[in-house]
Amino acid sequence: MNPRRTPKALLASGIALLTIASLAACSSGAAETGGSDSASGPSGTDPDTFTVLSANENTTLATELDALAAGACKAEDKALPLEHETVAQADVVQKVTLLASQDSLPAHFIAGTAMVRPDGDLGAADLVLDYKSALTDLGVWDQILPAASSTIENVYGQMVSLPYQYNLEGIFYNKKIFAELGIEEPKTFDELLDASATLKDAGYTPFAEAGAAAWPLTRLIGMYAYRLVGPEAMTAIRDDKAKLTDDGYVEAAQAVADLADKGYFGEGFVSTDPAAATNAFLTGEAAMKYDGTWLLSNINDPAQNKIGEDNIGFMPFPAVDGGKGSIDQWPANAGTAFAMNPKTYGPKVGAWLKCIAENYGSQALADAGVISGFKVNEEVPDLPVTTAAIQEQVASVDETVLWFEALMDGKSTSLAQSNVSLLVTGQLSAEDYMSQLQQSIDQNR
Repeated sequence: MNPRRTPKALLASGIALLTIASLAACSSGAAETGGSDSASGPSGTDPDTFTVLSANENTTLATELDALAAGACKAEDKALPLEHETVAQADVVQKVTLLASQDSLPAHFIAGTAMVRPDGDLGAADLVLDYKSALTDLGVWDQILPAASSTIENVYGQMVSLPYQYNLEGIFYNKKIFAELGIEEPKTFDELLDASATLKDAGYTPFAEAGAAAWPLTRLIGMYAYRLVGPEAMTAIRDDKAKLTDDGYVEAAQAVADLADKGYFGEGFVSTDPAAATNAFLTGEAAMKYDGTWLLSNINDPAQNKIGEDNIGFMPFPAVDGGKGSIDQWPANAGTAFAMNPKTYGPKVGAWLKCIAENYGSQALADAGVISGFKVNEEVPDLPVTTAAIQEQVASVDETVLWFEALMDGKSTSLAQSNVSLLVTGQLSAEDYMSQLQQSIDQNR
């Protein structure tokens, strides 16, 4: 949404939010704590169609839901036909706010992150379904992977989104190069430093780093902080129980600055874009790349992957000596929020929800190679090696953490990313980087 909004636009938005609150107050049995409870079963009124509002940019979801409607969920579709509506990703908040103010939210809809949190416009107005309660009542809560539910609850504060996408983040590495140099998969940060030194001495770029995008650098800061301070590192910052100027956080920023100073990100990394960094890794120029499992689309493309899928490993960010975090706590995200409207959550919508929970994981993996946060209930043959390995990893994860800026406001997120290039080029100290960021967080609470 445009930050330079006219007084008329601001007034309209304010009226819309007041209307949302009024509609919620008029609904019967509204909960006072966010997501609408459904422990007694679907209690809303089924609509005429199972309408799904998604982003124009995300064609995969519509394609896979259509496939379910023609296959595993054919009976559900006959009882309540699937229909699609779309909106530009940039217009999601405005569109959903308008629909909510008109009491016209569809059965299943995309939403902005802040909107569905307990204190968000929809969460506080009891206009998002509590999936944990609903899926438990339907007998299919076990179809959501523990890692996915952990991530969703961490991001949104409640189980109000379905994990149509699910990504772990970690370090992809070139197995052949590691074997050539006798490098074992690093389990500690010190071992990672030793491996990086060995790789650099052998003429390889240790890390393919997309510095131009900024977030790959801040991700490393966040992961070091999680490993050192513990899994509550960024929650503590959000809740004002810790400061980024505390020693552990400053050490995290310094550790990443040191990686850059030692040349482990290669020449010109600050201006390297994600495509170039990916190319450096997939052509064997760089031995490692911190990224999310969305990189699988590149790895599985023979035109891009010149090192071979059999030569790619995936490991978690290593442990930091003396740290309170665990190597088993993977950073993760579950894509855009997809909520359900409690008012239209009737028996037929409930049947659709159950069918999606039981079948989407296998459908998306088999048809599109998409890893979701749903259990895969059918064997999917001929999966690429790396995809299969990561799918197994996703299924085994119990606890996750978020990325560095996940719980920050928009202004602080922008500052974290704009200043990180100054940090890694020695123009801003670790202390000043964290001090400026903490000041922004405090000012925007």
